[in-house]
Amino acid sequence: MADKQTRTYEELLAEGAAVPTEGWDFSWFEGRATEARPSWGYATALAGRLGEADAALDIQTGGGEVLDFALTHAARSPALTAATEGWPPNVTKATARLRPHRVTVVASAEDAPLPFADETFGLVVSRHPVRAHWDEIARVLRPGGTYFAQHVGPGSAYEVVEFFLGPQPGEQREARHPDRERRAAEAAGLETVDVRAERLRMEFHDIAAVVHFLRKVIWMVPGFTVEAYRPRLRALHERIEAEGAFVAHSTRHLFELRKHC
Repeated sequence: MADKQTRTYEELLAEGAAVPTEGWDFSWFEGRATEARPSWGYATALAGRLGEADAALDIQTGGGEVLDFALTHAARSPALTAATEGWPPNVTKATARLRPHRVTVVASAEDAPLPFADETFGLVVSRHPVRAHWDEIARVLRPGGTYFAQHVGPGSAYEVVEFFLGPQPGEQREARHPDRERRAAEAAGLETVDVRAERLRMEFHDIAAVVHFLRKVIWMVPGFTVEAYRPRLRALHERIEAEGAFVAHSTRHLFELRKHC
């Protein structure tokens, strides 16, 4: 394969379309795209929480990468740790990755009720859930238990979204606003301990990175395929070639919520 700097547009498209999308390992983007990380360091903070928990649940674990890191670095593992995931390739990947930690990985659709009894867990966690089902989170938490999670915020990477889809309605941009999610969580019986939010710079250095990103984060441009968006991909490729990296901004917020005793 030619050096990255001399690859043709078609070669870059083909490369971005061929990279496997299972799990939440973003190491392929190294040298092609960057995203600043939130200051709170979620995975490391999670390790500390797991070290103090006796029963923990990770919702929508992906390929288990974040939970694996946190358990590896925790002072001790909970006596019971479970995880849910809805996409079959990720269920397989997470099961294998988390087996050394004795984590029970349960195949469960994102919009299904959590397959656990009431008040099973003292700690429920999630990194970038598609949607938080607050009633279910509150149901499986013990009184005094904690929900500790990093969510995608409002208008995240919307520079990318709107390049392909055009201007989006304000209501859609605000759907993940932390204030809105906090109110829904409190209505379900959770009290707010801490909420933090940050806006973070992203850079895409070639069109292969954009293609892989949109294939991996499928809700950004629903139904995305290279063929369906070839004209816009060509336009963005030419823009990157002429102007340098395409800049976008992700938004993230950290939740620490507690179930009423």
